[in-house]
Amino acid sequence: MLLMLLFTSSAFAVDVAPRISDREIIEKLSALDAKIDREIANVRGDIKELKAGQEALQQQIADTNRRIDDLKESNNIRFDDINKRLDTLQWMLGLFITVALSLMAIIGRILWIHQKKLTQIETSLEAQKEEISFLKILIEKLQTLIEKLLPPRGVL
Repeated sequence: MLLMLLFTSSAFAVDVAPRISDREIIEKLSALDAKIDREIANVRGDIKELKAGQEALQQQIADTNRRIDDLKESNNIRFDDINKRLDTLQWMLGLFITVALSLMAIIGRILWIHQKKLTQIETSLEAQKEEISFLKILIEKLQTLIEKLLPPRGVL
């Protein structure tokens, strides 16, 4: 029984709503309808604003993309110019190195030829020096021999 009292007590807590007339219902429905129409108009206005903002944003994105493309093209032109200058510099450097190596080879060849001639001259001079020293020795021996063969100076 106690349980029945507990479960039945919640059924007594419901209040009976007062009666509303059809006119009041219609007025409230028309007020709600007007409010919904205003909200729909506000939402449509917001949608138009969003579309306008979206179009402006798309225009800004298109402008930004165009600027990026222009910058890329400008950079490509600059890089092409730099590459041309580097190619010219590379050719000039190669030519300079070639000329320098050629000059070094020519100077080296000339020095080698001169060294070879100098060596030949030195060997010839050494041979002549030996011949001259040999001739000096012969002349000295000949003088001593002549002095021995000649009578003394006071005798004649």
